[in-house]
Amino acid sequence: MKKFLLLLTPLLLLLMVTVDCQAVMLPTVQIGMADTNDPKQVSVLIEILLIFTVLSIAPAIILMTTCFTRLVVAFSFLRNALGTQQMPPAQLLIGLSLFLTIFIMTPVLKEMNETAVTPYMNQQIDLQQAFTQGIKPLRAFMFKQTREKDLALFLGIAKMQKPANKDDVPTTILVPSFVISELKTAFQIGFILFLPFLVIDMVVASVLLSMGMMMLPPVMVSLPFKLLLFVLVDGWYLIVGSLVKSFGV
Repeated sequence: MKKFLLLLTPLLLLLMVTVDCQAVMLPTVQIGMADTNDPKQVSVLIEILLIFTVLSIAPAIILMTTCFTRLVVAFSFLRNALGTQQMPPAQLLIGLSLFLTIFIMTPVLKEMNETAVTPYMNQQIDLQQAFTQGIKPLRAFMFKQTREKDLALFLGIAKMQKPANKDDVPTTILVPSFVISELKTAFQIGFILFLPFLVIDMVVASVLLSMGMMMLPPVMVSLPFKLLLFVLVDGWYLIVGSLVKSFGV
């Protein structure tokens, strides 16, 4: 009898769960294709597909067309100059760079929203017009940070004639020119960041060598002094403020 009850208990529990599931109406999501005679429905589906495509490459867009590159490279140089290994963590530096990017790019994003996104959502312009008007503020930002030398490099590689004005420069030429300009600027900032910490390393190494303490790694002694210097001069305030101001904000 006990064995029979033990076998019957799971069946009763399964029956109760089945009854509860039948009593509760669960929502379902259906994805499919159907015939239509309305061209607008087809165009809306194509636009949704294009929007999702843009969202899928959003990280590359952020890297290649915003100030994110300069910020994250400069912070990486700072961490190497301090010699703190994994402090601050890479995730923290990337997060700080991302939010500073949003802060710096806010005027550009606001103008893009006013000239492209809002009119498109109000059905005042089509998708092509929204793209054309929306990319203008972003191109203006990139032109401001791009060196003419870098722009001429890619125009020469593409074997294009010198454009009459900025509007004649293709975006495919502007983006790589902007990226290498940002990298050059970031490396210049990194060089300046390295100098004071390099002086501390040289002084500490010279003192240890003169004292005959050659077995003691200079990094272990110089690290506290570098951290002390960085804290005394309020390093994060100076560096973040200088980076943000370098974009003309």
